[in-house]
Amino acid sequence: MRIWFELTNSPHINMFAAMIRDLEREHEVVITCRPLANTIDLLDLHGFKYEVVGLHYGGKLSAKLFGFPVRVTQLWKFLSGKRIDVAISQSSFHSPVSSRLLGVRCIYMNDNEHAMGNIPAFICANAIMVPEFLGIEKLKKQFANPKKVIHYPGVKEGIYLWELDQRLKDRATVGRKAKSRPTVYIRPEPWTAQYYNGKRNFLDELVLGMKDHVDVVLLPRGKEQGAHYHDARFAGVQVITTALDIADIAPDCDLFIGAGGTMTREMAVLGIPTISVYQDELLDVDRYLLAVGAFAHKPRLTAAQALEFLRTASHQPPNRELLDKGKAAYEMVKSKILNT
Repeated sequence: MRIWFELTNSPHINMFAAMIRDLEREHEVVITCRPLANTIDLLDLHGFKYEVVGLHYGGKLSAKLFGFPVRVTQLWKFLSGKRIDVAISQSSFHSPVSSRLLGVRCIYMNDNEHAMGNIPAFICANAIMVPEFLGIEKLKKQFANPKKVIHYPGVKEGIYLWELDQRLKDRATVGRKAKSRPTVYIRPEPWTAQYYNGKRNFLDELVLGMKDHVDVVLLPRGKEQGAHYHDARFAGVQVITTALDIADIAPDCDLFIGAGGTMTREMAVLGIPTISVYQDELLDVDRYLLAVGAFAHKPRLTAAQALEFLRTASHQPPNRELLDKGKAAYEMVKSKILNT
């Protein structure tokens, strides 16, 4: 079987990495991507063979609308003649439309009920896989056919964190390195995401207020955002310009502060003290994790509040229920790929 994975953003690589390696044992895998955030760096980090198809058209809606049919056409041209048997993606609005043009069966996964791109994706996909708590009525508002919808257990992060958890246990036997100060990792807001309407650079005062008290590691979303935090006033802040594996971040992180979604949820599920400062309306997946106490939501977080949270917080064991559900979801997704 020839399986097409469309990976259009950094989180998708971690999400599908173990599954790709699993499937490659008996099947041929084709990977396409686009240059967005750390996507290409992470693909290289994992050693995957891939094809960069098209561009990311930035944060403006008009540019996204212009670029959508362009990239769909580019994918269609690249994949024509490759005899793809099944396509799968997480949040790639292009994949289902290109698949429809190619006559290829397509599985579309998403956990963001605010994304407008769901509309063409839901219409064109053969199967729609979403977390268990994402209600059918919200999906129907975006023209999802209920007969196509398959709910998987837990959250999407569990689909790959159950496998990562074992690697982290192996590292834990070595012991955490001694540090003179706590380490706080910060992931800024998604500047170019269609669903994000919050402020830019609102974390600057927080970063400046913390950097003299803790070791701050800044994880920018792309070169432009990285350049902002290389300004002289942020001297002392470590700005990571290359991709980092979750397995490298988690053991070193004493507090994670996230202005986006996926990485914040990853750290929360792994039991790392986590604060979301996301500025827009929370997704259902975040409400679900808040309800089980996985992280705190403080959109107006100050440096003093963050330092106090760090003083009283401690690492907790990974959320075993979500990891067990994630393993079940992994098997469900894999089975759907092979039996669609």
